[in-house]
Amino acid sequence: MMPVRFALLLGALILIAGLSLSMLLTDYQLRLVNLAVISAIAVIGLNFALGFAGLISLGHAAFVGTGAYGVALLTTLLGWSSWQALPAAIAGTAVLAVLIGVPLLRLKGHYLALATLGFNVSFTIVAANWIELTGGTNGISRIPELQIGRHALADERSYLWFALLVLAASAVAAALIHGSRDGRAMIAVRDDETASAMTGIDVARVKLAAFVLSSVYAAVAGGLFACHMRFISPEDFGYAHSITYLPMLVVGGEGSIVGAILGAVLVTFLPEWLRFLGAAYLAFFGLFVLG
Repeated sequence: MMPVRFALLLGALILIAGLSLSMLLTDYQLRLVNLAVISAIAVIGLNFALGFAGLISLGHAAFVGTGAYGVALLTTLLGWSSWQALPAAIAGTAVLAVLIGVPLLRLKGHYLALATLGFNVSFTIVAANWIELTGGTNGISRIPELQIGRHALADERSYLWFALLVLAASAVAAALIHGSRDGRAMIAVRDDETASAMTGIDVARVKLAAFVLSSVYAAVAGGLFACHMRFISPEDFGYAHSITYLPMLVVGGEGSIVGAILGAVLVTFLPEWLRFLGAAYLAFFGLFVLG
């Protein structure tokens, strides 16, 4: 019962804190919070791969991109509604994660990191050069906004309320998985693959499950990003963004769902708080992460 109670309490706290805070912020600050919430969903996903299963993935932004481009293409080219496009894009990303995860997860350590980084670079190259489909570096614009009934989530505050609901649901699901048998198996594989295999755990299946779960959360974040910004381009999902997700997770603490959320918020707002430092911000940020 404890994982269930913790998950529900975590979800409630996210909603209460977020909704209370949203009433005090300006539109610009609300936009930053929206971006932080979307990043938090992606980082919770990365936590499955890196924090739970110990898989070093440097291609997380590519899965965010597949979710975003999936929503963008299905809505602008095929005329689907956002509610139809979101689950289709998430399902497509999960299938892609299985297809590339089966061969890639045979690798370990820095070899896996380099392979996932290569996937991210390949994704941005394809997105930038397949102009007929993706618009190339000009991107895709006029992505439809989300609607609930007849109410469009067009302003930052209303979109934040919806994004917080998704974040709360994502955190609750992650907490329940963490406390489940599969979650414990992921942690066991992270700690010692050989010992886990000797106890009967299917190591390959557990690693693939963590990888696919990570991609699903990334696709959710990507779909929300596309509907929020209503414009996407390849540079939104470059490998630099994958690198940024790592300190978001590390700052909050690998394996911690609450830490993933706090880390995403902190790293999103840190440039604004340290704007007065100018170029020295990068040095300070590096020291902060190392500390």
